Amino acid sequence: MFASQFVYALAGGVLIGSAAVLLLWLNGRIAGVSSMIINVMFTRERLWPALFLAGIVDGAALYYLMGGDAPVARDNFPIWLLAFAGVLVGVGTGMARGCTSGHGVCGLGQLSPRSLVATLTFLSVAIVTTYVVRHVFGVQ
Repeated sequence: MFASQFVYALAGGVLIGSAAVLLLWLNGRIAGVSSMIINVMFTRERLWPALFLAGIVDGAALYYLMGGDAPVARDNFPIWLLAFAGVLVGVGTGMARGCTSGHGVCGLGQLSPRSLVATLTFLSVAIVTTYVVRHVFGVQ
């Protein structure tokens, strides 16, 4: 079981890194998902970001079609907490001027100090949030 998970994680990392590098080399763009969504929604430059986002969804679908484990919805997870988390993620990516993929994959790869601070902040907030949700709100 562990070996197959390792192989899937390794393959996923190679594909994500390759996609980020190719997008930067061929298009001069950073592969940040939040900026892709903004481009699709609010700019005239919609085609390539839409195709990139579709590739993310299609890649996940292909994984599941090839026998990968489908995500399982958690029982008794408060919908208000999920909505609140989504709003906070949106606010956080706006404040950081990028998301985990833009800063964590592309920015760190370019040795950006700003991306290092943003990524460390994302990880720190994720650890604190997990603690609060599990031990303060009691959601398992």
